[in-house]
Amino acid sequence: MTRSLRIGYLFTLLFMLAGCAGVDIEDYADSEPRLDIAEYFAGTTRAWGMVQDYSGEVQRRFTVDIQGTYVDDSLTLDESFIFSDGETDRRVWTFERVDEHRWIGTASDVDGQVEARQYGHVFHMRYPLDIEIDGRMISFTMDDWMYLQPDGRLINRTAMRKFGFTLGEITLVFEKI
Repeated sequence: MTRSLRIGYLFTLLFMLAGCAGVDIEDYADSEPRLDIAEYFAGTTRAWGMVQDYSGEVQRRFTVDIQGTYVDDSLTLDESFIFSDGETDRRVWTFERVDEHRWIGTASDVDGQVEARQYGHVFHMRYPLDIEIDGRMISFTMDDWMYLQPDGRLINRTAMRKFGFTLGEITLVFEKI
């Protein structure tokens, strides 16, 4: 193998690895408007969302009403989902504030504790979630990013990953009621 061919392979490998690197939430530290999930979700919030498969095809649409309560550094989010096919679901998250940037979250359908972080206008958490698809339970890693917009809406993008591959995406837009 020639030297130029080895260098070409090396650069190709480096570009591929660079593509695997994720965004560091701390890069958003100075961005505005500042998001604090306790402030944003205290009270009533509504969101509209959709689930897309790996090809981008919309598989489900839904709305979710969230009742948020913040007391003594503990945030509870009671989420009620209504899907376009009439199915309903409920999830209750409890987040404990660790410091200005970190939260520890739990939910009844999420295994273990979830570390979440917020910097600038961004909130991020990654957690395991079992989802029923065609009668089978499939375990995904949910990579959840929220971005506060200047108009007060919050956009949420979640990649649903299995074995490192994104097999679906969830998009939501939240608005304070």
